[in-house]
Amino acid sequence: MQIQHIWMLLLAISGFLVFSLLTLLSPAQANPDHWRQAGFTTDFALHSVDLGTIFSGGPPKDGIPSIDEPSFQAANDIDWLEDNEPVILLEMDGTAKAYPLQILIWHEIVNDRIGDTPVSVTYCPLCNSSVVFDRRIDGMLLDFGTTGLLRNSDLVMYDRQTETWWQQFTGEGIVGTHTGRDLKMIPSRVTAFEDFRKAHPEGAVLARPTFSPRSYGTNPYAGYDSRSAPYPFFQGDLPDDINPMARVVVVRDGDEVFAVALEHVRTNSPVGLSGDIELSWTGQQASVLDQRETARGRAIGSVEAVKTEAGTRTALVHDVTFAFVAHAFHPDVAILGITSP
Repeated sequence: MQIQHIWMLLLAISGFLVFSLLTLLSPAQANPDHWRQAGFTTDFALHSVDLGTIFSGGPPKDGIPSIDEPSFQAANDIDWLEDNEPVILLEMDGTAKAYPLQILIWHEIVNDRIGDTPVSVTYCPLCNSSVVFDRRIDGMLLDFGTTGLLRNSDLVMYDRQTETWWQQFTGEGIVGTHTGRDLKMIPSRVTAFEDFRKAHPEGAVLARPTFSPRSYGTNPYAGYDSRSAPYPFFQGDLPDDINPMARVVVVRDGDEVFAVALEHVRTNSPVGLSGDIELSWTGQQASVLDQRETARGRAIGSVEAVKTEAGTRTALVHDVTFAFVAHAFHPDVAILGITSP
């Protein structure tokens, strides 16, 4: 990717012209003194990962602003979302909410509450990773912001109560007070807005923030998921038996992790995993990372992950991400249904 394009990407995301690509990828950025000067009070003596694997993504701390006071509209009242646009569907305690990726691509974190549960709904565009967390730990209510930093090209979040750094894809505390702790993941899935509206016509849909300069409905990463490799922010090893940008479903059942090529689910649905776990193809949605307009992206698949025990079906935590992400975070987990690129 040319330097000029990196500059354009950083401008589109944060409105700040911060570093050149060489500076962004310099190991010198892994410097606690530098991070303290950037406003972090994190305890850098505590960490579970090599600090040299954490790079600046360009924006400063909170340069990509989380949504901390979300507002919502009924699905039937929405006129700014196309039917095929992807939303994160979250259902708990008889309540259904939808969080459009055309908003999250610009904010990455929504600190919210559904029923009695405080949640953070997160999306990392560079990993196409959508994960929802319970934002409580040891009885403390956390709210999350963006550090402006990346590890394995994935969003590094921080909580504003202890300034611990958390890996978005895994929910693990990697630097600071809560190093080694895991946030509880809550099952969710990405689906087309049309499917959400049909099932929940009065369901709550995250509204576009007012008075925001961000161009909702446009994608600052146009063409990203058609690349042959991720942006140079990723410095790890790429898988050699699958296109690094191929979509892979990562399923979590407690401590057990499964990975399945999305194309394998499409052609073989339902796909059984470990006997009582099943992945099903549930339709298509637009890729939010394809075209400049989020509604114009090519069609990609929606899936559902369910575990059946004693006749009861329970939704499982899962994520549709890229193969390079699955390989980086779970290198020992074989990806089912691989076809060589």
